Amino acid sequence: MTKGRVTTFDERIEIVSYCIAKGKDYGAAIVKYGVSYQQIYSWVRKYEAKDVEGLTDKRGKRKLLDEMTEVERLRAENKILKAENEQKEMEIAVLKKVQEIERRRG
Repeated sequence: MTKGRVTTFDERIEIVSYCIAKGKDYGAAIVKYGVSYQQIYSWVRKYEAKDVEGLTDKRGKRKLLDEMTEVERLRAENKILKAENEQKEMEIAVLKKVQEIERRRG
């Protein structure tokens, strides 16, 4: 079994092109390029669904606000507000603890 490896966008295009040209012979692509079956299969499916744009690596990249739908924008805003609320709750808990310690000393 071949482990996956890091590939560039151009390599992914080449691998998918080779695999499709060989009649989706994933085994030949695995041997030639040293990439896992799962990865090649995934790239071929993405290519068939979205053409070359499907082969771009979007991990860790966030959409810009103008690219988001209203629901996505609201979810992102909700997530931020929840995080801010949690931060404030922790600050309040720390202040209460400090007041309790001061009361015990004085």
